[in-house]
Amino acid sequence: MTRPCHALRPDRRALLFSLAAAALSPAAPALAQAPARPAPDPALQAAIAKSNAYTELLNRTLRAVESWDRYRSWVNIQRGPTGRERYITYGLYSLYDVRSEIQKAEQAVVQEPALPDLDDAMRRYIQSYAALAPLITRANVYYERKDYQDDGAALGRELHRDLVPAAQAFLKDRADVELHMRAFRADLNLRELADIERREGRSARWNIRNVMIAARGVMDLMPTEARPVVDLVAFDAAIAGYSAALRELDRLKESDPGGASILDSQAGSWLGSLREYRQKLARARGDARRAGGHERMWIVNNYNTMVSIAQTRLRIGR
Repeated sequence: MTRPCHALRPDRRALLFSLAAAALSPAAPALAQAPARPAPDPALQAAIAKSNAYTELLNRTLRAVESWDRYRSWVNIQRGPTGRERYITYGLYSLYDVRSEIQKAEQAVVQEPALPDLDDAMRRYIQSYAALAPLITRANVYYERKDYQDDGAALGRELHRDLVPAAQAFLKDRADVELHMRAFRADLNLRELADIERREGRSARWNIRNVMIAARGVMDLMPTEARPVVDLVAFDAAIAGYSAALRELDRLKESDPGGASILDSQAGSWLGSLREYRQKLARARGDARRAGGHERMWIVNNYNTMVSIAQTRLRIGR
């Protein structure tokens, strides 16, 4: 047994008027108003709100996946714990408080737009998480306190009998939600970019969203424990799409040098790392288990940093 390893509006340029001369003449005409920016599409905003609620819950409940993976790293799933496992002290990870995220997701399920397949999958996911979470919490406390030393792992085996089917149901329901979310998000991304361009042109906000959408496309193809072999053809296409988004960002810098500077350096370095990792994957015939894990971890961590930077920049630009 191996030891487990562990969107930006352009800067608003106020046109300065000298009101003194106008005040001298009672017949002075009213100041011309800047044309109003087209309003966002309400249906699109509702779809984005639903996507955000579902994504927030998926992100926070990923901890349950990580906790289950930690448990599987040291226990024999078929037999259950004996109390004598070499790495039994690893136990499980404690879970996050996700009551707020569950409440928002439950509200989103019954809100427009109605997406029957995705909404039903999310309902099942919430139910399976509710069944699994208390078991993980009990098991985490049990192993953290080393109670297995007192009862010969009897409660551990009892918990194991309930944990296995609950975790399997949870993982299946999560995979169903993620499958429907990928299709929903792909359509939503195209609609959001088109709406920003309709209202602002290819602004800094459009470019940041474009880059992050392309980055997400790469991340969706990164290897996981459940899917360690990468589809190199699809991965190459995703990297090419991300590279094209960066070239579009370069064109923005020619007219608005500061428009996306906050993301530019990080996004460029990330592309370089992707290309280096792609070479290692090629030598391993796409199998991430033979391509090393350091680069993969760096790519994931820096993607998360880019997400945080982009969200901050987009929030400030509203």
